[in-house]
Amino acid sequence: MTGNSDTTDVYWVAGVRTPFLRSGSEFADLTSYDLAREAIAGLISRVGLDVAEVDYTIMGSVVSNIATSNVARDAALAAGIPESTPAHTVSQACISANRAIASGADMIRSGQADCVLAGGTESLSDIPIRYRKRLRKKMVAAQRYRKMLDYLGFLKGLRLSDLLPEIPAIAEFSTGLAMGADCERLAGRYGVTRQEQDEYAVRSHQLAAQAWEKGQLKPEVCPLQVPPSFRTIQEDNGIRSDTSVSQLAKLRPAFLKQYGNVTAGNSSFLSDGAAVTLIASGAACRRLGIQPEIAIRDWVFTAQSPLDSLLLGPAVAVPKLLDRNRLAVNQIQVFEFHEAFAGQVVANLKCLASQTFNQEQLGREQAVGVVPMERLNLWGGSLSLGHPFGATGARLLTTACHRMLEEQGRWGLIASCAAGGLGNAILLERIAAR
Repeated sequence: MTGNSDTTDVYWVAGVRTPFLRSGSEFADLTSYDLAREAIAGLISRVGLDVAEVDYTIMGSVVSNIATSNVARDAALAAGIPESTPAHTVSQACISANRAIASGADMIRSGQADCVLAGGTESLSDIPIRYRKRLRKKMVAAQRYRKMLDYLGFLKGLRLSDLLPEIPAIAEFSTGLAMGADCERLAGRYGVTRQEQDEYAVRSHQLAAQAWEKGQLKPEVCPLQVPPSFRTIQEDNGIRSDTSVSQLAKLRPAFLKQYGNVTAGNSSFLSDGAAVTLIASGAACRRLGIQPEIAIRDWVFTAQSPLDSLLLGPAVAVPKLLDRNRLAVNQIQVFEFHEAFAGQVVANLKCLASQTFNQEQLGREQAVGVVPMERLNLWGGSLSLGHPFGATGARLLTTACHRMLEEQGRWGLIASCAAGGLGNAILLERIAAR
């Protein structure tokens, strides 16, 4: 289906996600493959898509299951995508789905594809737990054993501690710091108080609860029937609609025990889920009989110091994207920012509004400006909905598009931070508003 003539236009056609659940809850027996398969199948069903129209599938994933290292290919096949349709998996920390979407859009722009499935998947209930390095070396060497006598020396040199499991840590490899500790440093540097963090977290939960009550989130979620009971799961389960600032204020710091402000209540929680979008060229939309409403206009990926600016992705990426497109922050009607931590979001908002930060860190003469809270994450965010690492970017895109259609905004912008000091921002335009 390649060889389109609309090489400059990429459209968001539809997006679907599974419910995002707390890890260890109802999706505990599923894998990232299972969740990706269900999301892709859900999108195909929701759109009534002829799978022969799909030119490529790209999925992001961070904590990979070794049995399905190319989970995009395995899940696509299981969901009914033809064997002749290529697929690959990308990993770029918490912006993995963002990268999948951008890569698919690049393929469409360059004429290599007309119709791409792009998203991500993550099961943090199914993390790879390894043996310690010394024992792993012994087990690899044991593959060469041929005689019973060879095994007699297997335990030689091993310590009892070598038998303990090695569980992956949510920490920055290059610095050794936990991401929550980095958020503490970020909040301290930019004067983000515990009160501000707790207030923002409560806002996220309350807005998510209201969005579910109003039916605003339902169109982006495909219900799952989970074995063995096959009970239907159709809503996110991490939203705390009854939380309050006074309740969160009672929680102890999770990372810096004595002086910290980052708690379990103002941080995103470990989550399971998958999300996928259908993006297409104008030619593909016409062939499918679809009138596109949202165009993906531009995107940037940025990188800064993992030690000093780990979580400042939006503060770096948003100015670059706006400047490239000659837009001002007050021209954007819909903002969707990833919420890794409440302190991270508040710090990024302060940096965008700070002339000092823009001059000293970005070399800009003026501040980007204030992001109006009445335009930001109005249906909740990662703090309340959940954050399956590889899937969040696709959720952000679909939520932003649905909000743009409901709110009749012309411009939308999503932005995220990621491990490694990475960042991403994507610019959207509602076609009818031009």
